[in-house]
Amino acid sequence: MDRGNHYEAAFAEYLHWYHVCHVPVDESRRCVLGEESIKSLDFIVYRRDGLGLLVDIKGRRYPGGTPERPRRVWESWSTREDIVGLQRWNEVFGPRHIALLVFMYHLQETCPPLRDEEDLWTWRDRRYVLRAVPVADYVRCMRTRSPRWGTVCLPTADMARLARPFYDFLGTQRSKAVLNM
Repeated sequence: MDRGNHYEAAFAEYLHWYHVCHVPVDESRRCVLGEESIKSLDFIVYRRDGLGLLVDIKGRRYPGGTPERPRRVWESWSTREDIVGLQRWNEVFGPRHIALLVFMYHLQETCPPLRDEEDLWTWRDRRYVLRAVPVADYVRCMRTRSPRWGTVCLPTADMARLARPFYDFLGTQRSKAVLNM
């Protein structure tokens, strides 16, 4: 976890608020398994039933672009290295774990009212929407975004179909009330 990254800090506070057992991962050093270097994930989250979630946070703004020319697209891009790293961690941790990309959308002041405010998290005067996609599902539908930058993404329709509120993966009921800290 990068404590200077407001997306990751907000996610950590979200987990604290809901009393979810988790371990933030120190990203300052790369992990080595045998001869292989693996990109670190951001959090290991444990549900009450023992299932583990291997989480990589993807911070995005919504809408993107500039205030003059906003882009109202729920960005779903990641680096191929992040995807491979999460797949590898999932192999290491085994079948009682699910690798997840958690897209934390920082809602800009120009964001129109949302129709569905489930999983809206407010922390330090910033509003976020948390959406998660299992890496196994992401891989099945991902497309190359930029070969040069090594990025991949989901087509818009696949993102809408696959992404779920993060709390759905926690395995507990929770209020859909808008939270403010």
